[in-house]
Amino acid sequence: MKRLIVLGGKESGTGAALLGKKLGYDVFLSDKGRIEPGYKAVLQEAGIDFEEGRHTESRILEADVVVKSPGIPDTVPMVVQLRESGTEVISEIEFAGRYTGARMVCITGSNGKTTTTLLTHHILSQAGVDAGLAGNVGKSLAAQVAENAHPVYVVELSSFQLDGMSRFKADVAVITNITPDHLDRYDHKFENYADAKFRILQNMDADGMFIYGRDCDVVRERVDAMQPAPQCAGFTYGPHLLKDGAHMEGDMVVVQWEGRRFSVDKADISIKGRHNVYNAMAAILACMRMGLTDDAIRRGLKSFPQVEHRLETVAEKQGVVYINDSKATNVDSAWYALDSMTAPVVWIAGGTDKGNDYSVLLPLVKEKVKVLVCMGVDNRKLMEAFLPLCEVVDTHSLDEAIEACREHAVSGDAVLLSPCCASFDLFKNYEQRGELFKEKVRAIPD
Repeated sequence: MKRLIVLGGKESGTGAALLGKKLGYDVFLSDKGRIEPGYKAVLQEAGIDFEEGRHTESRILEADVVVKSPGIPDTVPMVVQLRESGTEVISEIEFAGRYTGARMVCITGSNGKTTTTLLTHHILSQAGVDAGLAGNVGKSLAAQVAENAHPVYVVELSSFQLDGMSRFKADVAVITNITPDHLDRYDHKFENYADAKFRILQNMDADGMFIYGRDCDVVRERVDAMQPAPQCAGFTYGPHLLKDGAHMEGDMVVVQWEGRRFSVDKADISIKGRHNVYNAMAAILACMRMGLTDDAIRRGLKSFPQVEHRLETVAEKQGVVYINDSKATNVDSAWYALDSMTAPVVWIAGGTDKGNDYSVLLPLVKEKVKVLVCMGVDNRKLMEAFLPLCEVVDTHSLDEAIEACREHAVSGDAVLLSPCCASFDLFKNYEQRGELFKEKVRAIPD
């Protein structure tokens, strides 16, 4: 019996263990931290052997194959030792992909990948396609292959997941954009991070489809230089450039694929802003490739709900609209948020700086922001960047920030939480930051 070792006991690890058990592997799951009660109950019910709070090296090194959580770096000594001994170390997505013949719509990018994934899945599901949602969102792909198989999956892939994939093949691959992120995992070299994203194309052939953002210089230049094997379709906010792809004609989103032309007014897309037009373009192209009708695509675009923590309208209080964009943890995301604003903005930003260069935001801040409310332990860099352009208020907690917003915002303004930074100075993660923001906003008297 082959021995499967799973490192990490959250969604992907538990799913991989379930699939391994069903396939007849001798499965052992090891998590150096504590396993959440819900996952522990699933493992116990399935009769899967596991440990928590440690990695027992002697057991792990007996593996025939190891499925590693994407959160564990390749540089961890045990992972290095496994690979040096010839043991295959793969991701949960790679493992699951070996045991399903389902069609795979796979989406990656530095920004927009979650919304594009959810939107694509929504359009397909609304049209009656039996599609699973997996990867960074939804349920573990491996768990679904084991217990609730679908003929189609829409999979959001991080660079970390792509690093652990070798034989996996996407039928439709999407790269939304690539901007500097997670460079600590890639020897602080942007090209290494970009290489990881482009792994989504490995094993694809002429029967596949590759959808990519042409307005991202890094992506466009790589695509033009490499001539990928699958059929290519770029999307741009500018005018028509290619035979197949998406572009703008005034306020109309126009998409062309293999002689077919689809168009929709951007006002009829439920999620607003230029970045969401990009996301919609990618989703439309993927759904056209999957054979959906124009009417089905239009219905899905119109009925798609807001994505939590991504330009999520929370409430209108005393004529002021409060918007939760806590997921905007980098400069690029904040740029798209500010670009989408049509009302005067009281902007909440700040947190753990990732070495941000704020210069790209200066024109938008000058045009749209009346007050910047800095929210963080140390706001000096933000204040120095934007003080010449708008009024800046220094706060060090969410309560202080909300109070400052209420002092400065008047009816007709928008209060935008789009932090441009990681959350770890004051919050556990961006989700907690967004949830607490919504809680405080809803408590404001009407």
